[in-house]
Amino acid sequence: MIETLMHTLQNRSLADSRSLADAPAIREPRHAPVAHVLRGGVIEGLHHGSVAVLGSDGEVRFHLGDIETAFHPRSALKPVQAVAMVRAGLPLDGELLSLAAASHSGEERHLAGTRRILDLAGATEDDLRNVPDLPYDPAVRDGWVREHRPASRLAQNCSGKHAAMLYTCLLNGWPLESYLAPDHPLQTAIAETVEDLTGQRIAQVTIDGCGAPLFAVSLHGLARAAARITTAATGTPEARVADAMREYPEMASGAGRDVAALMRAVPALLAKDGFEGVQVAALPDGSAIAVKIADGANRARIPVAAAALAHAGVEPELLTAFAGELMLGGGRPVGSVRPVPDLLPRAVATPA
Repeated sequence: MIETLMHTLQNRSLADSRSLADAPAIREPRHAPVAHVLRGGVIEGLHHGSVAVLGSDGEVRFHLGDIETAFHPRSALKPVQAVAMVRAGLPLDGELLSLAAASHSGEERHLAGTRRILDLAGATEDDLRNVPDLPYDPAVRDGWVREHRPASRLAQNCSGKHAAMLYTCLLNGWPLESYLAPDHPLQTAIAETVEDLTGQRIAQVTIDGCGAPLFAVSLHGLARAAARITTAATGTPEARVADAMREYPEMASGAGRDVAALMRAVPALLAKDGFEGVQVAALPDGSAIAVKIADGANRARIPVAAAALAHAGVEPELLTAFAGELMLGGGRPVGSVRPVPDLLPRAVATPA
C-alpha cells in the first residue's frame, strides 16, 4: 500500500507537480555540533543536529548541519496533517482543531476533547486505530498507574489527530476502518498537502509510532511548510490551524510543556515538537525555524530552537527561559545544556 501511494504521487499530472522540487536525498545526514553539555566549564557531552532558519522572504537566513537530506518530522508534521483535513472539509475550530494537531499529554481535557470529536463523527474509542498507551505526561501517567487504569487509545498522545481523521472520513464518505492505510483517500490527501506546503516531493513513506503514515521530507521543507501556514490569508485552512494552535497551545501539547510555554512567550508564534528531537516554529511574517537533534535528545531541542528563533529575529529577552537545561551537582547548578557558539547569537542570554 505504501508503494501504491508513492506511485500515485510520482505519477500526478505535470501541471500538478511542476512547481515541486525533487524529493530530498535519502542518505546519512551530515549533522553538525549544535549543543554542548557543560559541567564546571568543561564540555561533558555534545549533541549533533541540523538547523534551518528562514527569513520572512522565504530564503535561508542561517543553517547548520544538513537541512536538505530526507528525515522524518514525526509529530512536527501534525499542523500540516491538520491543514489537509480542514482542506477536506473538517469543520473544527478553536480548541478541538488545536487538539487535532496535538501531541497531547493525556490530561482529562484532552480525553474529553477527543470524545467530543468522536461524538461528532458518530464514532467511539473502539473506532480509533492508534496504538493504546498511557498518558504522555509523567505526572498524569503516574496517576493512571496508581488508579490501575489500563493503557487506552484515547490516552495515547495522537488520539485527537486520529479522531479528526475519522471525522474527516465520515464527512467525505471515505471508509473508516482503513483510514490509516497509506493508499486511503484521506492519506493521499494528506500526502498531497505535505508536498504542497513543503514545496517538494515526498522522499519516502513509512509508518509513525501511532500507526499513521509518515512522510519523509527535508528540514528546509518542514520550515517552509510552517511559514506557509503562518502567512496564509485569514479564514484559509492554514490560518485556521495556526489560529487554533496559538490560541490553545496547551490543547496541542499540555500543561507545563515547553512547546506551549514557547508559544505563550513569543507573541503569535506557531510551534510544534516531534519525537526524536524535532522542533518547528514560525512567525506571522514567514520567518521560520526547523531543528533536528541527531540523537533525539529532548534536552537539546528547546535551547537549539531558541537560538534559531533569535536568528529569525525574535527578541532575545523573550527566549531567556529557553536557553538551556541546568546541570546539577550536589543539588546546585554547575553547568547547562547550551547551543554551540556557531549557533548562538551573542544577544541571547544563557545560564551559567
